[in-house]
Formats: sequence, C-alpha cells, structure tokens
Amino acid sequence: MNLTISGHHLEVTPSLREYVMTKLDRITRHFDQVVDVTVVLSVEKLKEKERRQKAEVNLHVKGRDIYVESAHADLYAAIDELMDKLDRQVIRHKDRLQDHHHESIKKQQLSGVA
Repeated sequence: MNLTISGHHLEVTPSLREYVMTKLDRITRHFDQVVDVTVVLSVEKLKEKERRQKAEVNLHVKGRDIYVESAHADLYAAIDELMDKLDRQVIRHKDRLQDHHHESIKKQQLSGVA
C-alpha cells in the first residue's frame, strides 16, 4: 500500500501523520486490497475569525477509486468524519464484491430450457 499525506497551506506534523495512519488502519482491517492512498489536509481561510479545516482522501482499491472529503472547524474532527465516511464506502464496496446472492449462469440456462 502506497500512502501519501500532504498539506495545503499547513505543515503536516508527525502527530498529524501518526493520527491519519492510525485511522487508516481501520480501513485496511476491513479491506486488505488497498493499492494506493492519497490524503490531503488543507486550511481554507474564509474570514479572519472563520477558518475551515478540510481533509480529503483518494483511495485506489482493486476495481474502483474512492474519493471522500470532509470539512470541520477542527482538523482532527475533520479527519474523524472523513474516516467514518471512507469506512462506510469501503465496506459497501467490499459487500458488492462479495455479493453471491444471484443465480449462477448454469441455473439460469437450465430454468430457461425447462
């Protein structure tokens, strides 16, 4: 798994990097076919008092690219919200891959003949 963590208008400190990596462990626990992860942490200065912390993830898994973004006043809260959203999408993707509740082709052909 390739992991890239970058910052836009902020410096990515070792504590931020460690926090993101521990949160990503939850994703890799659910789905181990993660190829590439790109995390972008940014600060948008809207007004003097109003700052918005934004976190984005682009996750490349086998068969699909998943993009999630989240914004909050606190960067750690934005990362938490981001990982919750990402976790739901990864689980949904995994369920779609493992969905074996459809009829097999042989059964469809046999039922069409009879």
